[in-house]
Amino acid sequence: MNSRISAGPIWLIFTSVFLIVSCTSNSHKHEATTYAVQPGEKLNTYLLANNAQPNNINALLLKYDGSKKAKRHIKLYRNEIAELFTKKVLDITPSTNSDEIKSRLQSITTEESTALFSLYPIDTAKWMKLISIHSELAENEVYESAIAAGLDPSIVFKASAAGFEDSVTPLINSIGIVIYGQDETSTATVRFRADDEMRWQKGLNLSWEPVYGSFAGSIVYLNADTTYHIEVQITDQNGEQQEHVFQTKTKPNSPPIDPEKIYYLSDIYSGGQLDLEALNISGSADGYAKIIGDGQVIEASSDDLAAVNIGAQSYVMLENLTIKGGQRYGIFAKKAHHIWIKGCNVSEFGREAVDIRDGLAYASPTTNSPINYDSGIYLERSGIAVIEECEVHSPNLGANSWQVGHPKGANALQVWAYHDSDAYRGEFIVRNNRFYGAPNHRFNDVIEGRKNFERRGGFVRNSAIYNNYLAYANDDLIEIDGGQQNVLVYGNEMEQGYAGISIAPNMLGPSYVFHNHIHNLGDETGKEWTAIKAGGLIARPAGKTYIFENVIDVGRNGIAASKVNGDTTFWIGSQNNIILTDNTGYSVGYCIFDTEKYYKNTSTNDICFNKEVMEARYEFNLGQLSEHPEADNLAYIESIMQAGRAAMDRQMVMPIPNFSKHSIDESFEPLDLKQAHAFDPYYWKLRTEDISITPFAKQYDYGETTIVDNESVAIQGNSWVKIPIDFDVVKSTELTATLLIEGEGAPEIIGLGFETDNKVTSERVIRFFGTQNWGINALKYFSQPSSQITFPLGDFVKGEINYLVFVLDYDGVSKKNNDIKVTFSNVTLRSGSD
Repeated sequence: MNSRISAGPIWLIFTSVFLIVSCTSNSHKHEATTYAVQPGEKLNTYLLANNAQPNNINALLLKYDGSKKAKRHIKLYRNEIAELFTKKVLDITPSTNSDEIKSRLQSITTEESTALFSLYPIDTAKWMKLISIHSELAENEVYESAIAAGLDPSIVFKASAAGFEDSVTPLINSIGIVIYGQDETSTATVRFRADDEMRWQKGLNLSWEPVYGSFAGSIVYLNADTTYHIEVQITDQNGEQQEHVFQTKTKPNSPPIDPEKIYYLSDIYSGGQLDLEALNISGSADGYAKIIGDGQVIEASSDDLAAVNIGAQSYVMLENLTIKGGQRYGIFAKKAHHIWIKGCNVSEFGREAVDIRDGLAYASPTTNSPINYDSGIYLERSGIAVIEECEVHSPNLGANSWQVGHPKGANALQVWAYHDSDAYRGEFIVRNNRFYGAPNHRFNDVIEGRKNFERRGGFVRNSAIYNNYLAYANDDLIEIDGGQQNVLVYGNEMEQGYAGISIAPNMLGPSYVFHNHIHNLGDETGKEWTAIKAGGLIARPAGKTYIFENVIDVGRNGIAASKVNGDTTFWIGSQNNIILTDNTGYSVGYCIFDTEKYYKNTSTNDICFNKEVMEARYEFNLGQLSEHPEADNLAYIESIMQAGRAAMDRQMVMPIPNFSKHSIDESFEPLDLKQAHAFDPYYWKLRTEDISITPFAKQYDYGETTIVDNESVAIQGNSWVKIPIDFDVVKSTELTATLLIEGEGAPEIIGLGFETDNKVTSERVIRFFGTQNWGINALKYFSQPSSQITFPLGDFVKGEINYLVFVLDYDGVSKKNNDIKVTFSNVTLRSGSD
């Protein structure tokens, strides 16, 4: 990690008139500390530090003055904790050998087992497996002790269930994977390929999931309606391997439609509520029933619960409907599945305030509950749904701000994806929508999940929220709280909320938050908390969230916690993010604000910058922090700020398999540092993906230009061609390139030009080979037929460059005499700090 100590202030003025004072230091980075998190870890650390012996353990426990949770466990289980410590059960780690584990657990009692499950809420599956294998307790006794500790019975039985089925779940552009019966010390690598491709691509390793003892994860950026082959190789700590092979097909971009069940709105609607249950409209797996808007507006009265009632009807598609009104909801379904809502415009829904008490709105003077949970779209206890290309806006009632308590009011979309049938749970896709309030008329949350503190709450599992615009909330812009296994949030733009994305709590992971642009936060009073809100790892255990390559530009915090049942612990893997903050103060202006400093949290290669103190600002376990190599380069930071959302498309120093946009197959290698500088004003490298090649001046006579790969261009004939470039050459600018010449001819000039317009200038063309004495002579820098060139461009050319010109001047060429080919590769411009 860089020391970040400077000799004194350095002033830099950038083209954006952005004035920077560099006073970089370590003053805003706290010392690296590894904290015990689970109550069992805390108590074991305390007893070891105080040299606990059998004759003084109880006394030491009574003197414990640490966390409230640990104190509560001492009150409930003091004698059991003393026995577990004496038997060294609390010292069992992944490296403890099997014989030693058996000797420590063999005589464990049901009461001690209950205490152990309670002391280690994250490690449910681990202790379930170890106690079941190594103790003398019967299976029913193990289950009873786990339930007595407050564990969910479904976890108790599923975690140890023989033959609990692995799964792959396809969405339209992603696939979720879960493989059960695993150990934390193993690793699970992934590769995949489309059915019509021979090349395998590397996926991100699956994540350890400690609740059920599984490996889980997602493959993203897939094509719709495509068959994929997937191979997962699990390697344990002894090097033993097992392979899991899957084949599945992603969902299509549109559902199958029953041609006998296509309804135009004007044919079935005559005013008031559109009630699909009353009309008995539903489809089947072979074909959805489809209702198409044809100009008529659905306008419900305040007596209708919803403007459109889907009810429990399934296999239904709504397309291009304009919907207004509804006492509570614009569109409502309950216990339905296979719902597809496309291109609908929903507004003017929900209750209106009749009474205001302490700043909260009530529907009548006699009700005790403030207005809350009214929704543009609410799919209650429903699963397998697509909501796309819709606009939801203008609810009848805006939410209150935090000034009078937790915001209450309407939301654009409310989700509870826990259908009664396990086969229909989760699988929500929310894409390409615009959900927005107004500056003084805001949603509570824009996308809200119900049953936030339950594993069956929110999106539950295998869902994706992507490419949406979400704005104007007095609380969160997106909530995915609750069950989050293989829930993806990506490609969204979010602004004007108190918080951006809430993942508090993640009760079953992993979830993934990537490639989002979160900026311009603030509720209606201008207050904000954080771009990504986490918490509740211990109180509501226990899932991990991966946070990748987001661009976050906010006033207060990038990633921070909110209390969940008093618990601010969270578990994240953060990588390749850009996190910019404006302000400073207590709990303000941190890229990551983790007061618990959970030892499994990691920050890798993030760009972190606070604009007020002009350096990174963390409250984090610094032992788990690996900074971006350009973290101290103020010019690079400025270029990132100038780029805004586009900065997430830069080449990554450490690409993430399958997630990074420039990481496409299993053979990728980490890019060198300078390849990360897509927006560095002192660095440029030839990338052929998006270039436009055109003839230069009137020098193009005959030939062919070929893009060889993403870093190489080849030319033949008598050919001068140009590509646009935006770069300022200074004294220290150095040109590097690889030049390959093939053929036996005698061309006049082979080289590179650095031009400001479409006119030939001899003072700006570097000649590396050729018979004509023209341009800047650089023959000594090239060894035929191929060599790496390093040339001091700044000694010969100065100022702005608008075009890079590839030069093959060969007057003797013809269709029959075209024997010279020149390939330019790895063309790079670098400047020092002039």
